[in-house]
Amino acid sequence: MKIKSVLKPKHVAWAIGALVAVIVVNLAVHSGAKTSTNAQPTPVVEVAVAEQKDVPVYGEWIGTLTGQVNADIKAQVTGYLLSRKYKEGSYVKKGQLLFEIDPRPFQAALDQAKGQLAQAEAQLVQYQAQLATAKANQLKSQLDVEKYGPLAKVDAVSKQDFDNATQTDLANQAQVQAAEAAIVSAKAQIQANQAAVETASINLGFTRVVSPIDGVAGVAQAQVGNLVSASSGSLTTVSTLDPIRDYFTVSEQEYLALQSRLSGSEKDHWKLKLILADGTTFPQDGEFYFADRQVNPNTGAIQLAALFPNPGNVLRPGQYGKVRAVTRVQQNALLIPQAAVNEQQGSYLVAVVENNGQVTIRPVQVGDRTGTLWVIQKGLKAGDRVVVEGQQNLKPGIRVQTKPFKSDVD
Repeated sequence: MKIKSVLKPKHVAWAIGALVAVIVVNLAVHSGAKTSTNAQPTPVVEVAVAEQKDVPVYGEWIGTLTGQVNADIKAQVTGYLLSRKYKEGSYVKKGQLLFEIDPRPFQAALDQAKGQLAQAEAQLVQYQAQLATAKANQLKSQLDVEKYGPLAKVDAVSKQDFDNATQTDLANQAQVQAAEAAIVSAKAQIQANQAAVETASINLGFTRVVSPIDGVAGVAQAQVGNLVSASSGSLTTVSTLDPIRDYFTVSEQEYLALQSRLSGSEKDHWKLKLILADGTTFPQDGEFYFADRQVNPNTGAIQLAALFPNPGNVLRPGQYGKVRAVTRVQQNALLIPQAAVNEQQGSYLVAVVENNGQVTIRPVQVGDRTGTLWVIQKGLKAGDRVVVEGQQNLKPGIRVQTKPFKSDVD
């Protein structure tokens, strides 16, 4: 028994067509979903154009600030500290009283020296009176000798009278000489006593410890009641701070290259900037002061000094103070932002966007830095577009979208 199909040929064709349509739609849907899932968005990067121009090249050197004059205040005599007469950290004037040492022992020594001087002066007066008397006696005895001499020759007086007059005259001469010698000794004693009085007076003055300069006084290193002496160290330090000095060190090669700026007419026009510890630039420009007499043979460097105006004594000794200054002007320098340069194991790489939007990674040779820019010596040409922001994960050949880089200092 045969089974006959209930479907007519026309119905079969329709069913096959519908099945094909469903398969095509499913393939299209799945293919589109896969494509949309795998597609990556085009990266957007910020680029800067390498440009050529004349630029100043700056040098930077780490320095330390110190006072133009730093006076260590020390005790000149031994004694107990009675009082401190200044406010620590305050501005003091030349001659201002800073400390007072107990003056009583030194006042006593001065009084004693004055008493000894008065005694020596009185002794001198006594010796001068004795000399006057001796000279008067000598004059009388000399007249007697002169009178008895001719008479003795003609036997008008006895030889004994003449001899007595002669002996008396010799004794009076000896008294004159003794008085004169005593006067010389008394005058020498007076000079010694005068020196002792002066020394005692100076020592008494040293009990008042004063500032030798105008400046800012530091923390007191001795307290009231301490026994101080010339060997006990500084009581405090007073520094002149306006201008303030900055010591910094440069290499021997840099020193030789800077010769034109350290001497001659350029010296007066070479302005120095001071970079503080927080990265800010001090508003006052400085000037070169001096170079040390020798290069350090151990480090191959030489110490230089600069002076910076310091109104209000804002800067203080011991502060970090990096010196920044123009060392030369480079002609036709090729410049790109420093952020565009990546350092990898001593090599420098730059991502460049070509005209077709593809990225190439180029090795470059860098030179000096000037501000936020870097001088490129090899590897780029003027007009190249370098990636400054968005370099992360960029690979050679990838296409990118670009927008201009805007520096924070613009």
